[in-house]
Amino acid sequence: MASTAPDLDRQIAHMDDELLPVPRHKLHRWPHFAGLYAAEHVAATEFVIGATFVALGAGIWDILLGLLIGNGLAVLSFWLITTPIAIETRLSLFTYLHRIAGDSMSRLYNWANVVIFTAISAAMITVSATAVRLLFDIPAQTQAYPTSFEFILLALAVAAIVVLVAVYGFNALTEFASICAPWLMLMFTVGGMVLLPELAESVTGETSLNSFSSFIDVAGSTVFTGINSQGEAGIGIWEVIGFSWAANTFSHFGLIDMALLRYAKRMRSGLATSTGMMFGHYVAWISAGLMGAATAAVAGISIDVLEPGEVALHALGAAGFVIVVVAGWTTANANLYRAGLAAQSAMPNLSRNKATLAVGICVAVLSCFPFVYRSMLPLLTYAGLVLVPVGGIIFAEHHLFPKLGFSRYWARYKGVKHNTPALATWALSLIFGFGLEMVDVIPFYYLFLPTWFVSIILYTLMARSAGAAASYPKAEAAEREFQERVEALHAKQAETTNHAPVKDTSGLTKAIKAVWMVLGLAVPMVLALRVLFGSPDLASYEANRELFYDVTIWSTIIYFIFAYWELQRSKALFNKQSPKQAATAS
Repeated sequence: MASTAPDLDRQIAHMDDELLPVPRHKLHRWPHFAGLYAAEHVAATEFVIGATFVALGAGIWDILLGLLIGNGLAVLSFWLITTPIAIETRLSLFTYLHRIAGDSMSRLYNWANVVIFTAISAAMITVSATAVRLLFDIPAQTQAYPTSFEFILLALAVAAIVVLVAVYGFNALTEFASICAPWLMLMFTVGGMVLLPELAESVTGETSLNSFSSFIDVAGSTVFTGINSQGEAGIGIWEVIGFSWAANTFSHFGLIDMALLRYAKRMRSGLATSTGMMFGHYVAWISAGLMGAATAAVAGISIDVLEPGEVALHALGAAGFVIVVVAGWTTANANLYRAGLAAQSAMPNLSRNKATLAVGICVAVLSCFPFVYRSMLPLLTYAGLVLVPVGGIIFAEHHLFPKLGFSRYWARYKGVKHNTPALATWALSLIFGFGLEMVDVIPFYYLFLPTWFVSIILYTLMARSAGAAASYPKAEAAEREFQERVEALHAKQAETTNHAPVKDTSGLTKAIKAVWMVLGLAVPMVLALRVLFGSPDLASYEANRELFYDVTIWSTIIYFIFAYWELQRSKALFNKQSPKQAATAS
């Protein structure tokens, strides 16, 4: 075997980095993932989902406790299911699935991801268009289909910008998105705070809230009432728990986020997903519900047809326009980029740019239809149901097969081009899951759980009969040698890597940071607290709210200018390293 090492080294050196495990010198600690998940999971669709809980008639305690439990279960799922496999393999799901299931399964899975991420991208673009339409006095789109030719043109124009950025300028947008998380988290929080006195006045005749029980009374009477938009009893705590857990099943049970968590140094990074789950999917959903209910009451329309742009503008003034556009664009670009990668994997003859452009055309057409973003709750749940069986297949082969004495990578060792047990398991699991929904045995939010367990059992049984229980000593030895040579290559690369953290301690950078933290974030928070607690009557509330509107838009401009300035200074300092170090570290 030793004589083959030079040839193997040359083969590894020419392989795409995506096909190799992440090297140790590129791993990150948990704070990196805390920021990453905060940025990704505070999105424009939180306005839609928060309003959906109101329309479905969730009660106040169902929301407060249900979202806490459901999102807590989501964090545990990331920590206990996704993170261990990601850390042990250091591979993305796409690469690991190809090693396990081969070309046919991977191609089908990639097409499923194209469809799902295309729909999510289109929803984000439509959400952004609902804000931009207010600038051009385009009528609100209350139907499932577009009712205004001007809105179609607007949606297509917004989509064109998103698609072009995803195709040619994704790195620049990623840098911009990295500084959005603190501001988005703040805006979603203060939006609900600013409108609470308005809701309180409609219930108690007073604009002040003196205690937590006052908040419960107001929110329970006006927002999360337990009565749905048809005047009937709404969903309960079990439905709230189920949806908040199921909203990201394709990421944790479905293992999509192996792509992110493969860079984690330790298991604790899985718990860092709590910044996205507990803030983006707890605080933001509750706050969005408050904002939506207050806006619907003022506008005199049903919350079912209320647009995110209208909600954000009423809650945050001109800054609301910014939050909807920024959150929509950044999230749409990230998902369109994912869809483009999946399409490129399914059609390897196309470049990533061409594949993304092709998917982008479909996204643009779909973004003209408002029903897409209004269907985010079932879309996320069904997306999880479609992809979860694949996670079950990976879980079984990674964790159970070694314990049962089966061979991991058996299909590849055996030389099988099509992993029939994997394909059959996916098909049968989908029939099982959607069959459960047809007979209405359990709420559809929970369908992913039995479907996941069934996929594990089916795949284990069918793979055993197909050859997983056999031994493949030569192939296993070759795999061990391959992994050893990869580790040797990474160790050699690590020797030329600058491990010292790059930190700018200059006075100018500290001043820049102080400006965006104080003027960009602290000032809006102080003004929002003044609106919430310093408005003894309706007149003072309106005056305080107007001041908040006027100042917050300038704080927003200051925040993005100075935060982006600091980011560019950090990049410039990093680039002062030697070219070899910079190339390796990046």
